[in-house]
Amino acid sequence: MRPTRCVQCQLAPNRSRLRTGAADGAPRQLGHRPHCENGQRTASRTVETVSGPLQRLRHGRLATRLSGMSPRRRLLGIVVAVAVLAAAAAGVATGAAHAPGGSGSTGQQAGPRQNQPGPVLLVPGYGGSTGALDSLAGQIRATGRSATVLNLPGTGTGSLVTDAALLNSAVNNALAHGAPSVDVIGYSAGGVVALIWARRDNGFNRARRVITLGSPFHGTSLAADAQAFVPGACPVACQQLAPGSPLLASLDVASPAGLPHWLSLWTTDDQVVTPPDSARLAGAIDVPVQSVCPGVSISHSQLPTNPDVTAIVLQALSAAPLRPPTPADCV
Repeated sequence: MRPTRCVQCQLAPNRSRLRTGAADGAPRQLGHRPHCENGQRTASRTVETVSGPLQRLRHGRLATRLSGMSPRRRLLGIVVAVAVLAAAAAGVATGAAHAPGGSGSTGQQAGPRQNQPGPVLLVPGYGGSTGALDSLAGQIRATGRSATVLNLPGTGTGSLVTDAALLNSAVNNALAHGAPSVDVIGYSAGGVVALIWARRDNGFNRARRVITLGSPFHGTSLAADAQAFVPGACPVACQQLAPGSPLLASLDVASPAGLPHWLSLWTTDDQVVTPPDSARLAGAIDVPVQSVCPGVSISHSQLPTNPDVTAIVLQALSAAPLRPPTPADCV
C-alpha cells in the first residue's frame, strides 16, 4: 500500500486553488502549516473543520443569495458570514485545547498515567553517600517495586548538571526496557539534581512523580558561608548550592510550569539546609513533616530512614493519585 501523501503534496498539482500572494505568483498557504503524525504530514484538524463552512460559503446557497443582493446588502452579508466563520474557528480551537489529552489552561498535557507505576530511581545528596537511600530502596522493594540508587560520579561533589545527565541516562535505560515512566526520589542535593533533570530533559512527560527530601531548591546558607570563608572547601556542587547561584537561578523555582507531580518533604529541624523551607518548590505539594506528624524530631540526615517519612514516601509511590500526607500516614 502506498503511504498517504502529505497535504502539501496533494495540493501541489492543484495550485490554482491556492491564493497567490507573492509578486511572482508563487502559491502560499492559507492560514495553517501542515504538521506530522507518525512520520506523515497531515492537515491541521482545526483548518479541516472550518474549511467545510468556508467551501459552503463559496459555492452553496449563501453565494447564490449574495449574488442577488444590492452591493451594500451583499457587503453586510459577507461581513456577517465571516464573523460566523471566525466564531466557528474559535470554537474548534477551544475544543481542541480542552479535549482529553490536549492542553488546557496551563498549556500542559497529561503526562504519564498515574495509576501505572514504573521503576523508582533514587538520587543521593551532596557527597554521594548511598547508605541511607539503600535503606529506603529496600523498603520500596519490599512493596514489589523496582528501586535503584544511583552512584554519583567521583566524590559526589562535582557539578549537579553532570549528576542530572547520569539520572537522564538511567531514565532512558528504564524507558528503553519497557517502563511506562519512572518515579524519582531525590535526597538533599539529589532533589536539586531531579529538578535540573525535570527542567532540561522533559521530566514532565517521563516521570510519573518526583519526591524530594530536604532539598535546597533556594540554596543553603552553609554553602554560601563555605564559599565565602573557606573557598577551597567549597567544590563545584557546593558553589551551585549557594543561594542565588547561576544554576539555581536558571531553574525557575518560582514557576510550577512543566513540573511532574511533585511532593517535597522537609524537616523544621534541618540544620544542613538552612533555612529549612528552602525546600519549598512552586507547583509541588510542600510538606514539613512536623505539620503532619506533630512532635517528631528529624534531622537532615535522618530524612531517608525516619519511619514517618518512609511511610509517607511509600504512600506517595502508590498507584493512587498523589495527595498531601495526613496524620494517618504517620506510624
